[in-house]
This record gives sequence, C-alpha cells and structure tokens, in this order.
Amino acid sequence: MRAEIKVSGIVQGVGFRPFIYRIAVKNGLKGYVRNRGDAVVEIVVEGTKNSINQLLKDLEAEKPPLTRIYKITTDYKTEEKGFSKFSIIKSSGETELAGSVIPPDVSICDNCLQELRDPVDRRFNYFFITCTDCGPRYTIINGLPYDRPNTTMNEFKMCSFCQSEYEDPANRRFHAQTVACPVCGPKAHLASNNAELIDCEDPIREAGKLLEEGYVVAIKGNGGFHVSASTTRTEPLMKLRRVKHRKNKPFAIMSPNLDTVRSFAEMNPCEAELLTSYRKPIVLLKKGSNYCLSELVSPELHTVGVMLPYTGLHAMLFDEVKEPAFVMTSANPPSEPIVTDNTEAIKKLNSTVDYFLLHNRGIAQRCDDSVVRFHGKNPCLIRRSRGYAPEPIQMKHAAECCVLAVGGELNVTSCILTGDKAFISQHIGDVENLETLLFMKKSIQHLTKLTNCNFEVVACDLHPKFTTTKLAYELGNRLNCPVVQIQHHHAHAAALMTEWNVEEVVGVVCDGYGYGQDGTAWGGEVLYCNREDFKRVGHLEAQPMVGGDLATYNPLRMAAGILHKKMDITEWLTSMSGKFPHGKNEVEVVLKQLDKGSVPETTSCGRVLDAISALLGICYERTYEGEPAMKLESVALRGEDKLNLSPVLNENVLDTTVLVHKILKNRDKVTVADLACSAQSYLARGLAQLAVEVAERLKVKHIGFSGGVACNEHIAAAIRKTVKNAGLKFLVHNKIPAGDGGTSFGQAVVAGYQKR
Repeated sequence: MRAEIKVSGIVQGVGFRPFIYRIAVKNGLKGYVRNRGDAVVEIVVEGTKNSINQLLKDLEAEKPPLTRIYKITTDYKTEEKGFSKFSIIKSSGETELAGSVIPPDVSICDNCLQELRDPVDRRFNYFFITCTDCGPRYTIINGLPYDRPNTTMNEFKMCSFCQSEYEDPANRRFHAQTVACPVCGPKAHLASNNAELIDCEDPIREAGKLLEEGYVVAIKGNGGFHVSASTTRTEPLMKLRRVKHRKNKPFAIMSPNLDTVRSFAEMNPCEAELLTSYRKPIVLLKKGSNYCLSELVSPELHTVGVMLPYTGLHAMLFDEVKEPAFVMTSANPPSEPIVTDNTEAIKKLNSTVDYFLLHNRGIAQRCDDSVVRFHGKNPCLIRRSRGYAPEPIQMKHAAECCVLAVGGELNVTSCILTGDKAFISQHIGDVENLETLLFMKKSIQHLTKLTNCNFEVVACDLHPKFTTTKLAYELGNRLNCPVVQIQHHHAHAAALMTEWNVEEVVGVVCDGYGYGQDGTAWGGEVLYCNREDFKRVGHLEAQPMVGGDLATYNPLRMAAGILHKKMDITEWLTSMSGKFPHGKNEVEVVLKQLDKGSVPETTSCGRVLDAISALLGICYERTYEGEPAMKLESVALRGEDKLNLSPVLNENVLDTTVLVHKILKNRDKVTVADLACSAQSYLARGLAQLAVEVAERLKVKHIGFSGGVACNEHIAAAIRKTVKNAGLKFLVHNKIPAGDGGTSFGQAVVAGYQKR
C-alpha cells in the first residue's frame, strides 16, 4: 500500500523531515519526505497498512517540540512504485496550499550552549552554534521551501565535518539548514566607529570588556543591531540618551542568567519560565529592593525590561566581565526601523557608538525583540515580534475570505487572515517616514509569499489620513479587491473577542487615540461587540485638548482644559508657567483658546491619566509614548485609594472633570502616591460599572479590557474585581498585544467575518 501525506503548519525549519525519516525507518516504510514551496511537508510511504497507521500516530504523538501541525491529508493508493529505501529528497517548488509558515527565531538550546562551553567540542566558543532545535529561522529566510539555498546561510558552504553531520540520521544536526562551524560558518569581528578592523583573538569577549569599561558598542544579532552599554556607569548611558534623542524612554537590558537578574529585580515563576523559554523575550520586571543598576536605565519607572542571552554571541559577551547586565536597545535612528546591514550600521551609527561587533551573515528579515509584562500569572504582550512572529493565532471560526490588514499608525503590525488562522507580522513601528513604510511593504510582501495567500479584502483603520489607510487603498487598487475601514476601538474589542473565541463581548477599550465614527477623538470606550458589528454603549466624558496634538506632548494643557470647566484657572496656570516650553506666553495662548471655546475634544483615557500625572508633578512632558501614564502608575503602586470616589455617571458617560478637580483640591492634604492610586481606581471602577450595567442589560457573559491602558496592572486588576463580583467573566489579552500592535488582527477579523 502507498500513502501520500501532506502536512501543513509550522513543519519546515523545525527538524520535521529528519523526524519523519526516523519514524518511517522505525516502522519499516520506504519512500520519501520533502519540503514544498507552500511551506507544506510532503510524505510518500509504501508498506503495510498497520505500519502506515503507526507512522501517522507517531507523527502526532512524537513530533519535534517546535512543530505546529494544522492539517494532515492522507491519500491512499493501491499500486506501489517500489521504493528501495526511505529518503529525504530534494525540495519541490510546488505551491498548492495556503496557511503554512516557517517558525519564528528560536533561542539557543541547552545542548548547543553546552557544546559552546566544551573545550573539546569542534564548536567550542563558536558564536553561531545552532541545530535543528534552535537558531534563526524567520530572520534568515528569503523564500520557500525552507532549505539552505533559500536562506542567508546560502553563501556559507558546509565543510566536510558539517556535511557529515548534516547527512547523519543519528545526529542532532541531521538536515539542519543553519549548520556551521568555525571553519565554514559566519565569522565575527570587532571594528572601530570609523569601520577600521581591530585585530584581536576573541572579538566577542573583547566587546564585553569594552562595554564594562564604559564604551558604547553596536552589536549585530539575528534580526538586527543592538546598541549596547554598561548598566552601572552613568557616562555611557548619558551619551546613549543624548545621541539617540531618548531623554527618558527606558532601555531594555540583557543579563547573563536568572541568578543575576534576581540581584536587581523581582521575578515570579511565570516570569522566570518565559525568560528561559525558547522565545526569550524582554520581560518587564519590578525593580528589586536591592536594585543596583543606574537610574538612567529606566528613569522614574518601577519596572525594568530584562532578557537573557538568546544566541551564542550574547552568552559569550558576559564570560569575562562582572557587569550584571548590558543595555540592549534596538539600533535605529529616531522613527526608523532597526538597522540590519553592516554598511548601513556604520553609516547611521558611527556617531552613536565607539565600536561595532559585526558578523558576515546577512539578515533577510529585520525583527525587534518582543516585550511582555505579567499581571500576576497572565502574560500581557506589549510587542509581539522575535520568538513569536510569524506563528499564527488559531481561531474558532474560519473567515469568509482571505484578508490583509495593515493596522493603524503607531506600533504597527500587519496581519494576514486565511481560514481559521491569523498570521501577524513582526513589529513594524510607527509609520511616520519612508524607511518604515518601505519596511512595512516588504514585510507584507514576504509574509504573503510565505503563507501563499491571495487576498480578497484589504482592511485598515477608519482614519482617512493615516499612512496605512492610504497604503490599504493602494493595495486594494493593485489587487483589485475592496478596502474595509474598521473603527480603531472596534478592532481592539474584536481582537480580544476572537482571541478568546467568544461570540460577543462588552469591551472596555482605553488608549490614547482612535478616530471615532463621529469624527472625534475616542479613547475611553465601552463597546458592545459581536462577530457582525459593534455599538458604542458608553465612554469617558469628552475633554478639551488645548492645542490639539500639543496636548499629548504637554499634558498640563489637558489638565488646564479639564479644570477650566469648573473653576477659574488663571492663577493656577500662571503659577505653572515654568513647566510650559514657552512659559507665560504659552499660558496666555492656552487661556485665550479656552475662553474662546473652539478646542477639539477627546474621550481618551490616556489623556486623562496624562493630565493627572502633570497635575501631581509626576510628568510635565511626554518624551515617549505613554510616559506620563506609565510614571503615574509607578507612583500609584506606592499609594492607596484614599479618596475612594464613587463613579459619577451621566447617561452612560463617566464624569472625569470631578476626578481631576478633586485631585487638585486634595494636593496639599493627601500624598501624591495616594492621589495617583485614587485616580486610577476611580477610572477603573467607573468603566467597570458602565460595562457591568451594559452586560447585565444585554445579557452578555463576558467583559473584556483592551487598548494600551490595559497594560496598566492596577487598572486591569480593579476592573477584574468589579466584573467578577458581578458574576461575569473577565477577558484580557495574552496572545496578542493589548495596544496598537494588535489592531491589525482585529481589523482582519472584522473584515474576514463579514460576508462578501
């Protein structure tokens, strides 16, 4: 009997063909296995029916750990071709099926790490040590099938030793496409900031010593460059902030192991497990009582973003130094994507760094580090990229059509929806300039090729002037398919609903900005959402944004606009003139605009949090997205809800003027920490009460929390408490970002579930 088997999913680049070879031989079967151009693995076997059935059982039960099987089709034939043995044969370019994909990058495994440290091993001290279970995947692939000629390893011809391992079924590197050694693989070297090569025997460990001595080094990784520096010295951190124009934004850091991390941060078992997983993202940890790093690493925040080494190169950096951690921040000029090319890095970063640690393997796909925060045991993704993308989100219902969604304007990702799977791209960033837009277009093109999809709909944000909206219409015209515009907060709620496979949800969606159906700025919304549509059923009070977008950067403008509703703010605002960029002149302009009354309004929760942060003297200037609210949260953790304000609701609108006014009146009576905590508690209780009332009226069982504010642990916990006390189920994200990095998924879902 002959069986022709096709396996779709994440089955290329995970050691699946060598696995099939072993179980086929074990079961006495003959035939072949090969990769195909649609990321499917094709298996043809001949033997007894019992042997074939056992292979199919083994295939499911014993598959390699990184394998994800979505579908297996088996076609039985009575005639046999008379194969003499079982083989892994040359891959086929055939493309028939859609929805398979290669895996994300995988961090160095324990076996490779052990070999890296073994003086008698051929790969002792070899930075690019990998095997079938670990190493770069998504960042090295140029095309399918996943074979060495289609990766950036193509230029490195295997030596006889590596070739022998590659061809040995008993070896861990049997058909490992990234197999290499010091003789035949990529090489690392150290260079000055003017690109002069530095002759040294051990460039990686020398780079570690330079970092410890206070120099700034650009380090080439798997998906792009990091800029690295000491975490205990002030001078390099000040330089880094100055040249990167990052006044206060926190830096991610890398530490050698969990024991070292515990010396400066708190860590629960869930955080430790993720830090050491094959994904190895940046995890936001609470600073410990014995925090010993410079305050310039994460200024005025209670958290620090930590990751562990995920390549051999990273592990070697720490071998001969005593530093507890190094800064590892993405190397990119402001508003541009992460740098990937050696020549480009030297051109763009030579004034930023003192040295370059380079290697000569190309990067096919740039990919930033992922960022995760835990709320207790629940992971809250802030950025979904390396280690996660492009692994799909599995859904309960298949979409009506194949959709490409292009996200919003900030923290952009794209998403391809086909059948019951959604493939979300790596983090793209803020689509503000040509370089990032080109990166986005290339990433869409690449993910489309990998998934073998033909789009029937393009989805985007409702905002008519977003760069991504214009891109969506360009793509729609080129592909001759319709464009569907999805309201921003609807996309958030739909993403959460679909992530949890529920049919309807009352969603509390809070963030900084979303273009509303009425043309105004939304951002503190309570929505009823099902698979067909949504309805706005409640929101925060609309508040004036004096100066429009200027109010997002100078939150005292928001505070002034809110307070102006209930009091004469002239004296107070004049006393705060020193906190405005243009002093008294700016104060006079703000007062005139408020008196005229021609000021745009917003229901944004983020803007209310910003206003309170400024009012309490915590943050007067936003130098990075979310800064005032994040610093407010850090202060609030030290306080209690001393005001205990009851939510003031007016026809499904939560009054926020009364909150801000109360904060001002109590500044001299209650500590800043207690007022910060009280403010967050009021907003959480009010929004939760609104959502519960709507859910009970509509008989909806699930209440969800989405949007960037859902990353705030205190607000999320307070809403959860109210919802659970009402006997309802509370949903938050744990597979996709709560912020704008998840909106492309929501857009795709809404468009995909609408019948054509």
